[in-house]
Amino acid sequence: MIVRFFTIFCLSLLLLCPMQAEAYAPYGAHARQQAGSNEAYAGQPAVPNMPSYQQPQQNYAPMPPEVANGQEYILGTGDRIRLTVYGEAELSGDYEVGSTGIIALPLIGDVPAKGYSLSSFEQAVRARLAQGYLKDPRVSAQVTNYRPFFILGEVAKPGSYPYVNNMTVVNAVALAGGYTYRANKNKITIVRASDPSKAEAPVSEAAIVMPGDIIRVPERFF
Repeated sequence: MIVRFFTIFCLSLLLLCPMQAEAYAPYGAHARQQAGSNEAYAGQPAVPNMPSYQQPQQNYAPMPPEVANGQEYILGTGDRIRLTVYGEAELSGDYEVGSTGIIALPLIGDVPAKGYSLSSFEQAVRARLAQGYLKDPRVSAQVTNYRPFFILGEVAKPGSYPYVNNMTVVNAVALAGGYTYRANKNKITIVRASDPSKAEAPVSEAAIVMPGDIIRVPERFF
């Protein structure tokens, strides 16, 4: 009797063990899957910091050397400027100094610009707007495109050319197609746009050219 009971008990255990293993198998797979996910996550690189917001840069023209050295740039015919009246989008925009030396602006009309520095031009616009149009107007002006320079005389293609920052006389000659065979390279002169007297001054090929300058390459006679 005892032997029969013990035999039945052993058979019951053998039948129950596979069932319990099957019952716990999903939990074991889930645990293994969770462990694998944790290992995969641990191997991932850290999420990089989000880049900080930067204000878009405006496309202003590079400063001429004299402006970079602390001197104020003097506006002239052909200069293009971007005028910003803060809070007044309809009054802001891009404008060119005309042949008469003025800029025609909405609401306030013609404002002199030729011969003015940027700060003086800003003050002139601000004063006009304050005369019954805006209360305490804030105005900013920046050059977007400088006026051309001129090269005359013994070069292949005399004329006007777009100003390029840090341009020298020899660069200007190259833009104009080079010297002619009659050019006197030792007698080059320049009339500075910033010189009220408009006097010709002798310069070397290494001299810096400014917007509105007039370069003259004379002819040699021997």
